Amino acid sequence: MSDAERLHRALVGQQGSRRSLNTPALVVDLDRLERNIAAMAAFAREKGVKLRPHAKTHKSPDVARRQIAAGALGSCCAKLGEAEALAEGGIEGLLITSPVVTPQAIARLIALNERMSELMVVVDHPANAEALAQAAAGAKRLKVVVDIDPGIHRTGVASPEAALALVRRITSLPALDWRGVQFYCGRHQHIVDYADRRTQIEERTTYLRGILDLLATAGLRPAIVTGSGTGTHRIDAELGIFTELQVGSYVFMDHDYNVCDIDGAGRPVYEQALQIDASVVSANTPGLATVDAGLKAMATEKGPPQILAGAAAGSTTRFMGDEHLAVIAPEGGVAPALGERVVLVPPHCDPTVNLYDAFHVVRGDTLVDIWPVAARGRSR
Repeated sequence: MSDAERLHRALVGQQGSRRSLNTPALVVDLDRLERNIAAMAAFAREKGVKLRPHAKTHKSPDVARRQIAAGALGSCCAKLGEAEALAEGGIEGLLITSPVVTPQAIARLIALNERMSELMVVVDHPANAEALAQAAAGAKRLKVVVDIDPGIHRTGVASPEAALALVRRITSLPALDWRGVQFYCGRHQHIVDYADRRTQIEERTTYLRGILDLLATAGLRPAIVTGSGTGTHRIDAELGIFTELQVGSYVFMDHDYNVCDIDGAGRPVYEQALQIDASVVSANTPGLATVDAGLKAMATEKGPPQILAGAAAGSTTRFMGDEHLAVIAPEGGVAPALGERVVLVPPHCDPTVNLYDAFHVVRGDTLVDIWPVAARGRSR
């Protein structure tokens, strides 16, 4: 039993029970989450593109099931361990978006493929393709997607010629089933200005189009072109290259995404459904209160969190150590009092979720469920 279950299961369904949560608590506003899922699904239907949302954001079969119920093909997983966790939760249609290379990991991948009806994995090197094919020989064919480097040099083949050569090698291996290509412009997702983001994505799309043309000329047109993300999905859908979008953070919308102009209208498109409830544990300095959600309560590489509720408008935050965060009232303002609740917006949702065992799911101010973060720590 998780700590969240032990402390809070009895609160489920009690009116106003959110205020009784032990803090810090990771909270999902279910109304906001459902609206985000519905909005993205409606957008995809309108644009005629499929969704395979990235589970590295939520790490939760409960969220994935809701996305699939709204029309998604399945889920993307950054790591093999995430895929195993989602499969254990009954989720199908998984794409592992990072290469699986070591012998011990490949053995797990082959075993997972045997248990699932629909699993794909990316590959970006002929030696990896050959190792996968050798492991899959005599077993169920393994579906693979060629990963193309968009220019950040993290993973992916480095040139059009390398992409063509790798696809040719894969199609010569009977144990592998080549399904398509992946092209994820991760660096571009958080470009704040819409026009700048669009210009850069258009340039990268021209590069991708050239690779697709090269493959088509060789008689190797991919069935799947997968990629994109929350920051660029509207641009990518208009450009019409992707068959499916790997959007992830839209379900939660952390602060780092919320400040981006997603569609050029200069306003948020999705709602901040992921929140951290904190409590004031010290209030002895005028204009300043200390809450119990510090460096251990959220990812910090994007700076301190924003305040969603519980403090005067214009209040700011400052980390005060592992366990503590200062809430600073604006000049002339009053800080929250001892024991009061402050609701924070995580700066970066994916690694924040990885710090918690469970989501506290609320409607309004009432706890309605507790969902395990099933893939927490499943990074191997």
